[in-house]
Amino acid sequence: MTVTTPVTTLSADDARRIALRAQGLLGAPDRRSGVRGVLRHLGAVQLDTISVLARSHELVPYARLGAVGRPAVEAAYWGAGASFEYWSHAACVLPVEEWPLFAFRRRRYRDRGHLWGHQVTPETYRHVLDKLRSEGPLTSTELGGAKKTAEWWDWSDTKIAVERALAFGDVVCTERRSWKRVYALAEQAIPAELFGSDPTDRECLRTLVAQAGAALGVATRADLQDYHRLRAEELGPVLADSGLVPVEVAGWGPAGAPAAAWADPAALAAPPRGRHRTTLLSPFDSLVWDRPRTERIFGMTHRLEAYTPRHKRVHGYFAMPLLAGGRLVGRVDPAREGRTLVARQVSLEAPRHVEALAVALREAADWVGCDTVRVEVLHDEALRPALEKRLDG
Repeated sequence: MTVTTPVTTLSADDARRIALRAQGLLGAPDRRSGVRGVLRHLGAVQLDTISVLARSHELVPYARLGAVGRPAVEAAYWGAGASFEYWSHAACVLPVEEWPLFAFRRRRYRDRGHLWGHQVTPETYRHVLDKLRSEGPLTSTELGGAKKTAEWWDWSDTKIAVERALAFGDVVCTERRSWKRVYALAEQAIPAELFGSDPTDRECLRTLVAQAGAALGVATRADLQDYHRLRAEELGPVLADSGLVPVEVAGWGPAGAPAAAWADPAALAAPPRGRHRTTLLSPFDSLVWDRPRTERIFGMTHRLEAYTPRHKRVHGYFAMPLLAGGRLVGRVDPAREGRTLVARQVSLEAPRHVEALAVALREAADWVGCDTVRVEVLHDEALRPALEKRLDG
């Protein structure tokens, strides 16, 4: 029998702490498992081309583990056979164990057939696969060129073919070189026991919903759907069989009313306790990548303004939320000038968060090899003496 009656009612604070623990930001970090452990725990780490302090996929383990070496982060993701790149929440690094779980999406892409530009000939598609089979992993440039012209969107037939093969699962990316995808035949790069696994769509979706629920701790239907960008009609039939249990969360509904949600039973087994991480978060971090969820849990309306005209930006190009004490308490728009970390814009919710801000800035500076921190625009200039004293201390 399907249980639909909430097994418990959570306060908004309980739900917030559960979410933080589920995301690895409350309690002792699992340093022994390292970056790969973070990836396995989250299930997906989003990629993005923007690099300010570092690229987003580097910032995610940093937020949880502290100043883990950046070369170690890259080594954990690329070329070790432990992960692959595919479409999840967006373009994401995924644990290689999840290869079978995205069979449902690969089948859907195959059914659509026509992806990313005009149709390429079967001969072009076969040529790409044959070249990878004979020569091993290659970038799109090594395959024959990524573009027809200098325009970023004007892909060559070879690039269209290999990206289509990536979507279909004939090709996989398990490595990047200088931020370029390195394509390999999936049958050669994915472990045989995983490559040969062919779960049904329902099995894929049920497991992915359970994994999303574990990574979120407690979540609405919309939250679960967004984690791996599932469709409503994909979530609905498997939710009751996912192992997640129905709960009610006070304050999550309209006008502060209770809302129906689903929780990972393990998240309910013990109260979330432990040390809170103080850190700057990438805007693409899975704690905050779902903007409605971020607003519901933390009361922060956060938008990436990188593609907003400069004169219309409020918080800056790549404003990073400041996490302290289990809450989002400010924003920092960072940059680097030589060995100086520059905070172009800084805003805080309250003066009491100055110490947390200084801690986060100093740690970030050390991590990226900067000796000093310079704050350019502080939304409350009355806080500058206290902040600079702590930064110099």
